[in-house]
Amino acid sequence: MKPKDSLIRVKQFQVTERHKQVNQLEAMISEFERMASELDVQIHNEEKKSGITDVSHFAYPTFAKAARTRRDNLFNSINDLRIQKEQAEVALMEAEAELQKAEKLDVREARKAAEEQASRSAYDRQAMIG
Repeated sequence: MKPKDSLIRVKQFQVTERHKQVNQLEAMISEFERMASELDVQIHNEEKKSGITDVSHFAYPTFAKAARTRRDNLFNSINDLRIQKEQAEVALMEAEAELQKAEKLDVREARKAAEEQASRSAYDRQAMIG
């Protein structure tokens, strides 16, 4: 195996891993958003059942207060995950660019080797004839 082949393999692996990372972050974000919307429904139902929507009211349902806190924590986590996802997407684009460079270099070197081989073959044929 040529060193360039292993370089391309490493770059392909990096691109694949970056894709996985972005996909995992997207899945986590969507899961957290789903959980937050479920908590919204539970909060609304609890407020409707008690008839109290003011969070600062002394009789505001404890479950609704805890669900609000959990939902807010999920929103904070979603924001953090979005930042991580943006960073992962930048890293993915960089890895893809490096892979393209490595592939272009490999093609260029293969073309150069083919040209050298063709010129050697032409020289050998002339040497045999002449």
